[in-house]
Amino acid sequence: MTNLDRRRALSLGAALGLVGVAAPSKAWAWAATDSVAGTGTAADPEYIWDSATDPLMVSLLENGKVPAVNTAMAGWVDNRDALPSAFPAELRAHLEKYNKLPSWADPVKLARAADFNRRKDTYLFMLYGLGSGIMSTVIPREARSVYWSVGGADMKDRAAKTFTFGYDLSQLDAFAPSGQFIVTANKTRLVHAAVRHLLPQSPHWKAGADQAIPISVADILVTFHSLGTFVHKKLVDWKIPMSKADEEAFLHSWQVAIHLLGVPAEYIPQTWAAADAQSAQVLTPILAPTPEGLDLAEVLLGLTAEIDLGVTRGFLNEFVRYALSDQVGDWLGLRRDYAAAALVRTVWPAFILFREGLSPIAPTAFYVFDQFLRGVAMAFLNKGSSTTTTAITIPTGNRPG
Repeated sequence: MTNLDRRRALSLGAALGLVGVAAPSKAWAWAATDSVAGTGTAADPEYIWDSATDPLMVSLLENGKVPAVNTAMAGWVDNRDALPSAFPAELRAHLEKYNKLPSWADPVKLARAADFNRRKDTYLFMLYGLGSGIMSTVIPREARSVYWSVGGADMKDRAAKTFTFGYDLSQLDAFAPSGQFIVTANKTRLVHAAVRHLLPQSPHWKAGADQAIPISVADILVTFHSLGTFVHKKLVDWKIPMSKADEEAFLHSWQVAIHLLGVPAEYIPQTWAAADAQSAQVLTPILAPTPEGLDLAEVLLGLTAEIDLGVTRGFLNEFVRYALSDQVGDWLGLRRDYAAAALVRTVWPAFILFREGLSPIAPTAFYVFDQFLRGVAMAFLNKGSSTTTTAITIPTGNRPG
């Protein structure tokens, strides 16, 4: 990385609220003493995948068992649901071991996180949707993997699923027996394992890939930082009132979430400060536009435009720039609307103050923002079909053509 590249990464990281004062480095240097485990091997997560799930999925794919698994999986939704009897014995054995909370999960913190999500859902809708969702399009590996996997053939459906993980995590009963997140995370882990086997067979993906196998532990950490770490930092930047207990609970829900995706404890940050330091190394330096990401971004923004928000596309573009930086907006070719930009940058802070009860005066454009929030929530939470669950199936091939 050149000095110019470092300056650009630091500048963009500062704009996104994702980086401290240290320049990012390609060498793995994050201290495992800052992790949930408190110790580690210092092995680079770039070369670690999912040794527990990957061989299982290769076997299921090569033996033609995935279609039957998908059929059986459709009825396995809530955390309290029994494992389908139609699952192959080896899959049942795997899930009996992993389809549960880790021993270190704190039910008090998870309950507080659920309440925090309820209280701050206004901002979470915006940040997961127009922040993290659009940021995913300038994460080159993620954008290419999404585009060239089989789901990329239906970009609208696939786009709607790129950020449902954060939304599912935000449900009040996400980790409770009546919730769905533990099951959702385990389904996602199976999908990741399938994609690791399938994408290297795609000549289109291989043509732009900088890795032999996709979705390493480092890549999952990148996704965590584009969601949890980014959202937390933006809440701080926007001066959203949060207690220390709220912040710790929000982090804990994400710690449990990435554990369920198979991330070893030695890579899971123990504190937000540790998460910020890790993000500065694994996320900020790699952000860049790709042809696949440009296509995905247009689909994502088009998804919100289908809902009658009462605002123009220019308003959407400017809110994305406000949340992610003008550099990201320029990468994505988002046309400027300077009137909308002025509205966003002056009224949004006043809107927050009114929402948080810190100001008795509603901003002039309160109705516009309120409808905007409702529209974004509808577009992203409906996922194009259901408001109650995210349909997840294991792929058996890549994007055709």
